Amino acid sequence: MSRLYKTIEPSVIDDEMLEEAVKKQGPSGRAGQIAQLEGIEFKDVHNLQLDYRNILKIDNLWRFKTLTKLQLDNNVIEKIEGLNTLTNLVWLDLSFNNIEMIEGLDELVKLEDLSLYSNRIANLENMDSLVNLQIFSIGKNHISKLENIIYLRRFKRLRTVNLAGNPICEDERYSMYIPAYLPNLLYLDFRLIDKTTAAYVEYLNGPGLFNVMFSEDPEAPKLLMLPGVPEFVEIYKAEFTNICQKLFHYGLKGFDTRKKELEHFLECLQEAVEDNQQKGVKIIKEFEEKNKEQFSEIQHFTDPELLESGIMDFRVEVNQLWSKLMNLEMQLVDQLEETARDFERNISEIVSTYIENVQALIAQCRDLENRHNENMLEIAMSSYDKMGKNEGEEEMSEELRALFIDKDTVINTVNASHDLHLLKIDNQEDKMVTRANGWMADIIEKLHTDEINRNRKRVLEINIYVSHWKDELDFLELQDMT
Repeated sequence: MSRLYKTIEPSVIDDEMLEEAVKKQGPSGRAGQIAQLEGIEFKDVHNLQLDYRNILKIDNLWRFKTLTKLQLDNNVIEKIEGLNTLTNLVWLDLSFNNIEMIEGLDELVKLEDLSLYSNRIANLENMDSLVNLQIFSIGKNHISKLENIIYLRRFKRLRTVNLAGNPICEDERYSMYIPAYLPNLLYLDFRLIDKTTAAYVEYLNGPGLFNVMFSEDPEAPKLLMLPGVPEFVEIYKAEFTNICQKLFHYGLKGFDTRKKELEHFLECLQEAVEDNQQKGVKIIKEFEEKNKEQFSEIQHFTDPELLESGIMDFRVEVNQLWSKLMNLEMQLVDQLEETARDFERNISEIVSTYIENVQALIAQCRDLENRHNENMLEIAMSSYDKMGKNEGEEEMSEELRALFIDKDTVINTVNASHDLHLLKIDNQEDKMVTRANGWMADIIEKLHTDEINRNRKRVLEINIYVSHWKDELDFLELQDMT
């Protein structure tokens, strides 16, 4: 529910609020004490949390040049504004406010995660510049038209969307419409997309594709009036549906194969990371057990030369610790790179085999359609010849007689019907092949990105831990100098 401010005075984002928020979210320990004394410049802040402050207007944020994460949820904000200078934002939370229109996001080209959950928004608009958007939460708003979803097709990286709680969700077409128009989506309303959708085989477990071919064919009603056509179309339908069902079951099997390969890789990945973490914990534990007592002794040295010698020896230990932890991390990086290469090779083979078999089954659908076209053309021309001999003309409707104006009209009508059927078959093939290749490319790209982020995070953790010991030693040296 959107927040109200009838009984509480709305707040403004002033320097006092910003300084208090920055200090509260700043570093802890000795680094925090130094930051308290020296102050933290707004231009160096990366994360800013301004939730639950009854803020009415977004303002005064222009100095946060390097900000990547901004939390403004649970306020009373009515308009998205004042963000144009925050060009490094990757994560923005504006949930639980009173916003009625999406605007003011033009400069946020790096944004990947946007939450506008629980506001008063009715239309999806003014987001064209968000080319890197991956996660979009717009649940519990006033979105009522399915056409709004078409707007999201421009976001090629979009993988997760939350629309739950909007009037649009009450439309019976909702669960089918969203995956159909956003084929690269992985999660909808906090749930993995349905298996048949993820397997790219929607509407293939039955006559769905056949029905689309004929329902969208403007020539079909006329051709079905020809004598004998309804009977052989039913035979065609049964044979075509049988192939589609084979395609459906193979699609599900292909999905299971890809899923198992991915799960196996992720299990190997997790096992390697956990094993490496345990080794790292052991190294740190051994270091602390060996050196904490020694450090305590150094702290109590009063002899300058003895203190200097103790600090130098301890620095050697700290540098050795850094080398051990970094070598361990490099070993993990090499191990994961090899595992990733194996996965890429395996998944490429799986997807290639899947595509080959899909194309073979689609080729059967095409062959069946070609035979149907030959039969249809034969019946149409036979009827045309009979009409030329005035045989059975009295039994034909006016619409059917218009078909037999001349031979070219008959041939063109049958060919137009055939071309549309082939187009639908081609579109089905293209959808299954494109989405399979797209899934593989996205998974591989995500795995590489996740590994880069994991490595950076681990290196940062190592450096922070080692820096803690170095800072302590620096502090002892400063004390000795004074």
